Amino acid sequence: MVGDLYFLFIFYLKCFKQSIWELYSSLVGGSNATFIGCQLRLNLIEEEGNCNSWLSLHQSTLMLTGYKNVFQRILSLTCRRSYHESISQTLACSTFSSHSKLSALRSSFFSDPSHCNSRSYQLSTHLHLCHCYSFSCSLSHSSRTTGPMDLKEVLKVLEELAPLSLAESWDNVGLLVEPIKCRPIKTILLTNDLTDSVMSEAEAMNCDLIISYHPPLFHPIKCLVSKNWKQRLAIRAITAGIAVFSPHTSWDSVKGGVNDWLAGGVGSGKVSVLSQSFSSAPQSHKLEFTARSLEELNTIMAELKGTNSGVNLQHTAVSSETDGFFISLICPDSGLTPSVQTLLQHATPSQSLSILQVKQRPLPGYGQGRLSVLDEPVTVAAAVQQMKSHLGLNHLRLALGAQQTLESIVSTVAVCAGSGGSVLNGVKADLYITGEMSHHEVLDSVAAGASVILSDHSNSERGFLAVFKKRLAGHLSNSITVALSQADRDPLEVV
Repeated sequence: MVGDLYFLFIFYLKCFKQSIWELYSSLVGGSNATFIGCQLRLNLIEEEGNCNSWLSLHQSTLMLTGYKNVFQRILSLTCRRSYHESISQTLACSTFSSHSKLSALRSSFFSDPSHCNSRSYQLSTHLHLCHCYSFSCSLSHSSRTTGPMDLKEVLKVLEELAPLSLAESWDNVGLLVEPIKCRPIKTILLTNDLTDSVMSEAEAMNCDLIISYHPPLFHPIKCLVSKNWKQRLAIRAITAGIAVFSPHTSWDSVKGGVNDWLAGGVGSGKVSVLSQSFSSAPQSHKLEFTARSLEELNTIMAELKGTNSGVNLQHTAVSSETDGFFISLICPDSGLTPSVQTLLQHATPSQSLSILQVKQRPLPGYGQGRLSVLDEPVTVAAAVQQMKSHLGLNHLRLALGAQQTLESIVSTVAVCAGSGGSVLNGVKADLYITGEMSHHEVLDSVAAGASVILSDHSNSERGFLAVFKKRLAGHLSNSITVALSQADRDPLEVV
């Protein structure tokens, strides 16, 4: 069995470039092995004539919760033998099954001389999942189960795929309608917009959960009445026992989400984020002040801890022969007011106090809009045809930039799904691609020399549903059906 696990490890790396995060979560249980801000590189070096592999995992910024000792053992692996020994010590942490079929393939894989040539692999891993063999792992969301899943479990999977904290502050995302009676989730319907026709489709297929990209309930409501079409949809969902979930801008922001999919329509390239997302960790503040003596410092810190019961306060103190002590204190937003009130009660700190807001940590690759520097530049005409194919449309609207023609070369493309005027404003690119822009936003873009492709709002988003369908199905039970709405379409059409 250990040999099977080792083979699976190498097979994923060679054939599918499986991410270290997913592989580790398969080994020890992803739900209790959450990585935050993790950047890993794996070097796999094979020596001529044998298959002893040396693995080196280089850690940049890693925070691990659960199975910490297990992962430390895996990080300490130096060769195939030590890998076997470490796995033998950690099998108690995971329950494996369905591994018997690996033996024959493993034998042929390692006996083939073509796999044992001296070469090195340097794999830059990304947080995506490649399914090769089905095997069960305790607490692992990367393996598919056969048992039923309730709404809470499905919502957990959706959160893992695209955290709601990535959504814009003005957005209304998450679970919008919850059934009165809980029931196992058997059928999920994906739609870009929840309309009357889509709701009828969901009712006819006995759907349990509707994932509507756009939130059908956006503005606060004071009553729930049938004369309002959106409120009527909520009433119908509750009556039919259908839950309604909306991800909206969290799907736009997440790496590999709607905007990355849209940017890929013109071809591959070096992609960057236009509007950066930041960590959703609680806001914190830095308080800087002075104390005349060590005695005063100790008194102040004791009072601060007393008024901030349960709040984690971090401080550093630097002594000076002339000015006493200079203190830098980090406190969360919830502890700001009581901390300031405490310091104002002391003469020296109150006179020297300064308050700074600690900037949130940026999340590389996450945010609104994308800028792609194309690997292979194309003409404007070619870009139009490629986007028609990518979006599944027969027509697009095009505004040529000043001094541009259909044969002008496009090297940089800026995209924003939906209504992208504000996100794309002022971005230096040869071509803008979005769903809709106002008349004057188009004029401004053209005057700046950028050509503009408009597809209509939802047409710039809807195609991603097919991508997400496969992604979601790979994380759910085999007993759950994920379907794309056939009634969902953009309300505008060319006539």
